Amino acid sequence: MQKPAPPEPIRLDRETCGDYYYATQKEWLETNGLGGFASSTIIGAHTRRYHGLLCAPLRPPAQRFVFLSKYDEQVRIGDKLYDLATNQYPFIIHPDGHKRMASFEYDLYPRMIYDLDGVLLEKAILMPHGSNTVIVWYHLRESSQPVTLILRPLCAFRDYHSLSRETSQIRKEAEFSEHRLTIRPYDHLPPLYITAPGAFFDPKFYWYNNTEYRKEQERGLEFREDLFTHGTLSVTLEPGSALDVAASLYDTRLTSEAIWEMWTHEVHRRIKILSDFPLKDPLARRLALAADQFMVTGQSGKTIIAGYHWFTDWGRDTMISLPGLTLATGKTEDAKAIISTFLPFVSQGMIPNRFPDAGEAPEYNNVDGTLWFVMACYQYYEKTKDTEFLKHRLFDTLKDIITAHTQGTRYNIHMDDDGLLYAGDNGVQLTWMDAKIGDWVVTPRIGKPVEINALWYNALRIMAYFANQLHHDDAAKAYEAMADRIKNIFESAYWNEERRCLYDVISSSGNDGSIRPNQIFAISLPFALLSDDKALAVVRCVDAQLRTPAGLRSLAPSDSGYTGVYAGDAYHRDAAYHQGTAWLWLIGPYMEAYLRVHHFSAEARTHIRAILQTIEPLIHDAGLGTLSEIADGDAPHLPKGCIAQAWSVAEVLRIMHMLESYDAPSA
Repeated sequence: MQKPAPPEPIRLDRETCGDYYYATQKEWLETNGLGGFASSTIIGAHTRRYHGLLCAPLRPPAQRFVFLSKYDEQVRIGDKLYDLATNQYPFIIHPDGHKRMASFEYDLYPRMIYDLDGVLLEKAILMPHGSNTVIVWYHLRESSQPVTLILRPLCAFRDYHSLSRETSQIRKEAEFSEHRLTIRPYDHLPPLYITAPGAFFDPKFYWYNNTEYRKEQERGLEFREDLFTHGTLSVTLEPGSALDVAASLYDTRLTSEAIWEMWTHEVHRRIKILSDFPLKDPLARRLALAADQFMVTGQSGKTIIAGYHWFTDWGRDTMISLPGLTLATGKTEDAKAIISTFLPFVSQGMIPNRFPDAGEAPEYNNVDGTLWFVMACYQYYEKTKDTEFLKHRLFDTLKDIITAHTQGTRYNIHMDDDGLLYAGDNGVQLTWMDAKIGDWVVTPRIGKPVEINALWYNALRIMAYFANQLHHDDAAKAYEAMADRIKNIFESAYWNEERRCLYDVISSSGNDGSIRPNQIFAISLPFALLSDDKALAVVRCVDAQLRTPAGLRSLAPSDSGYTGVYAGDAYHRDAAYHQGTAWLWLIGPYMEAYLRVHHFSAEARTHIRAILQTIEPLIHDAGLGTLSEIADGDAPHLPKGCIAQAWSVAEVLRIMHMLESYDAPSA
């Protein structure tokens, strides 16, 4: 059997790397399956507080700390010293190593090539799966003489949401023995172990003050940080030779051979992801590797990181992402494990909205996450027909969920007299449009949001189906009756004749006629709610008013509350978050709705493939090889938010897999 090839490399040339502003718009990401990561720009100049070589969780996947920010590297060739590093300080870029970059490449991992007056040095970065370790590999590709590589570890040792400042309350001594540097500046944090085989250590502690992170400045946040170093590591490289430097939180003596074995094992793991992946499309294969970055094992079990750099695992995001990240990639056991992780946390018929990063008790302020959980269970069952899991682990919990929603649970979530689900209390954000500034909930959506009742209806149909599968005939009839009641009133209750689409929220105080993407779920979900003509009208409305090349706008531009650019400080960004900002993940429900109203015809599938082709350029923006969280609603729809978002990747993969399944019989 032919060994699967890595994905086509993303390549950026000398000119791109030499343009500081442009190069710092492109970022790479490495992850370790625990919630930890390494990340920076393609030239190694940090622009975010979250950038670093080793950001590791103390309670996986939460409580993440930036331990090692970066290595400031120099190369001595004869009597000449070359800087490889690039940093931004007030009014200056220093050093300017990006000007010596010949190229940046990213296939299975990021690689930088430096041209030092004809001497070529390659640098690559990789995080082994399941380990709070990062390996940096230096390879002297072309040289007529030995060179000396000098590494200066710059450390932060702080929570990844914060910034470090110079302090006298720090241990300035470090231990170096057998080519390993041990750094423990603070007693309340674990040590950092840096192994550089063959290296010599020159101790000299000092602070690098006022490193600037431009993205933080743009976000209206503190943007200057003081990093510290305990000295330099120096290694002589012969032409053609290589050096593996491992930075880790584990007190393990590593040889050069052991580090290389970790490297090759991880490379083989990634190649296996591609060999097990069912799709051959180049974009899909690239996204299969991106999908793996969100899959993590935490203290409670398998889960999904919502986005990098700053999100942990969110219930809603996890359940929406699960089909695309697991079922579409052939990882059904992971899907089962993730569902199992959330089962013990069901409380009052609800799954948690999020698990706080500092490890506090879960938060339950959401109405849709639990309904998406029911949907995830259904999609897992449809893929696997795992009746034993349904019977012994799922069904009773799912029954409790429906009962709690029927009788009433937190945040005034309850089934109203008409059978529809009502949700909302003043000052609480419950749907996915959850921006809150102080006490101001930007999009409160109190009442009966359209997508919530589409999900509620689907949950009842799913429960009837499950009950039938388990021969609980009376329960199946009861769920069917509840669902029929909703089906009979949904279209008339939500139809906005004036705009030929659905109301976003209905309530006794008035209906919200804002044109938002939430109505698309009334068509995209498995169990239909609308007549054919009205479903087609909704898709056309969404297409005309909301669709962009970067996803669906969260509000139509014709609305007086529309904000087309997501920018500014936290207040202005949160105010724009769901008021026009485009969300890539919503392109999945849109594409499925389009396919449904056109009965999955060959013409419709061709149209959706054309939309998918417009998504391919997005993996070259912001987070390379992955997909961003959001984009400006206005052209040119610049990527914003997280550089890698689970449900963005998941929904594209889910639709690609759906298309493949429809094409398979005729192949």
